[in-house]
Formats: sequence, C-alpha cells, structure tokens
Amino acid sequence: MNNNELLTGAFSEALVIDKSQVTNELQYNSIKEWDSVAHMSLVAALEETFDIMLDTDDIIDMSSVLKAKEILAKYDVKF
Repeated sequence: MNNNELLTGAFSEALVIDKSQVTNELQYNSIKEWDSVAHMSLVAALEETFDIMLDTDDIIDMSSVLKAKEILAKYDVKF
C-alpha cells in the first residue's frame, strides 16, 4: 500500500466515511463526521499509520486532507 492509500484509509476509518469522500478538498467541519472528537481520532490514526508523533501546532493546523499531507511531509512521509 502506498502512502496515499494509507492516508485515505486512516481518514476513512477515523471519520467513519467512505474512502471516496477523502479528497484534498475535504476540510475540517465541512462534514458532520469531522468534528473535534473525530479530529482527535484522526490524529491518533495518522500517528499510528505513519509511526510518528504530531506536535500540538500540527494537530491544530490540520484543517484539510491537503494540509494533512503538507504536515506529514515534515515527518518525511512522501506523497
């Protein structure tokens, strides 16, 4: 599985949404499933999937799938 597939899977499982909904344009609070509680589940899923620890600023700044990719790139995750 490549990193895009891993990311899509993490978003899909954490937010309990179909993988087809996970696009670069998907934004925090743009769907009812991505609320503050689900955001923390997402953070945990991303940390586990990519074996990293996100810092607090990155967790707060993660406002979309595209932004998540930018943040993960800082941790040497390539897309």
